[in-house]
Amino acid sequence: MRERAVRMYRTADPKPQIKKLAVDLGVHPEALRGWIRQAEADAGERDDRLTTDERAELAALRKENAQLKRANEVLRTASAFFAAQLDPTRPR
Repeated sequence: MRERAVRMYRTADPKPQIKKLAVDLGVHPEALRGWIRQAEADAGERDDRLTTDERAELAALRKENAQLKRANEVLRTASAFFAAQLDPTRPR
């Protein structure tokens, strides 16, 4: 439905009002406006938004970063534990 709504807006001549088109399609006007903006960003017509591919890559990188931070914390804790076990001069 999103693709169809965006295509209807982009192929219409003259451009319809987003609010009227949204009412005709039964969607919220701001939702339609967001879909149009995202389609324009994906087409390279806007520089103020990330493309869908860039958003997916950013989400994947954030997820990987969180996993690496957790792994580093585990390694840091394990390192401290084993260092304490190997140091005979350290009080327990």
